[in-house]
Amino acid sequence: MKSIDADIKSGKFQPVYLLYGEEAYLKRQYKGKLEKALSAPGDTMNATYFEGKDINPGEIIDLAETLPFFAERRLILIENSGFFKKSCDALAGYLKEVAETACLVFVEEEADRRGRMYQAVRKSGRAVEFKRQDSQVLAQWILARIKREQKKITQPAMQLFLEKAGDSMENIDKELEKLFCYTLGKEDIRAEDVEAVCVPQVAGKVFEMVDRIAEKKQEQALGLYYDLLALKEPPMRILFLIARQFRILLLAKGLRGRGYDEKYIAAKAGIPEFAVRKNLAQAGRFPFGKLKEAVADCIRAEEEVKTGILDDRLAVELMIVKYSRGSGNGLGQQGF
Repeated sequence: MKSIDADIKSGKFQPVYLLYGEEAYLKRQYKGKLEKALSAPGDTMNATYFEGKDINPGEIIDLAETLPFFAERRLILIENSGFFKKSCDALAGYLKEVAETACLVFVEEEADRRGRMYQAVRKSGRAVEFKRQDSQVLAQWILARIKREQKKITQPAMQLFLEKAGDSMENIDKELEKLFCYTLGKEDIRAEDVEAVCVPQVAGKVFEMVDRIAEKKQEQALGLYYDLLALKEPPMRILFLIARQFRILLLAKGLRGRGYDEKYIAAKAGIPEFAVRKNLAQAGRFPFGKLKEAVADCIRAEEEVKTGILDDRLAVELMIVKYSRGSGNGLGQQGF
């Protein structure tokens, strides 16, 4: 990110940029920065936008080779093309010798670092990954936004907000706007304000689901699953988040058993430090062996969905049913 800022400040741009990664908010911010720096507002003659998986690489190359019209350079913005997950030899070859009057900006969710496209960008321009930010960075960013609104937030309210809003800056941005509107005319943001307007994200609902599973409250656990399905959440993403939660619990329980403190556990598990106690409490409801079994079952369920053995919705349902039953269930031997 700093390298892009430096290019914009100096006015010395690379011929090609790749912005990729999970953090959509930051990608959008830097795409906008480059777009503003590389083209004049409303200049449709010299700025072209492509999106989707059906883009013709030859069209991009022809456009890049076309001289700009009364402008220093031609900007070509390509978004969600999939070029960095599949082979595109023609474009990969061209990226090594992009015309001096063109600048290509790719914005992608994923990029195969071993692929020719990624390697070509690395040699000729800049490939910048936008990862999810850690809780400390997010907290600083949130506090800066709150200060800009001339407001203050209590520590309990901040922790509750982070729990509900998750680690997506895009979602945090939306939830902050709701919170600012709700507390209009008030200086302090309190926990009750957060509770009133902020909606728990999918990861939070999955945490609650695992809580109900641990408590053997099968009906409630399944109810939360059906709520997520009603919100159009894909079953495989729910399975991924369940697996992620069980992995966090397994790691946290193992590290605590070896005497590590909460700060160390937070760093290793990739969770905020304030969330460690809640995860340790949840992990305490499962035997260590059961957590290992759950992680293995999640992996197996994913494989069976991908190979067509199981329907994705049913696979997740069976996971929930298995681990929310009382002791003595036999699904561990039977499989899904």
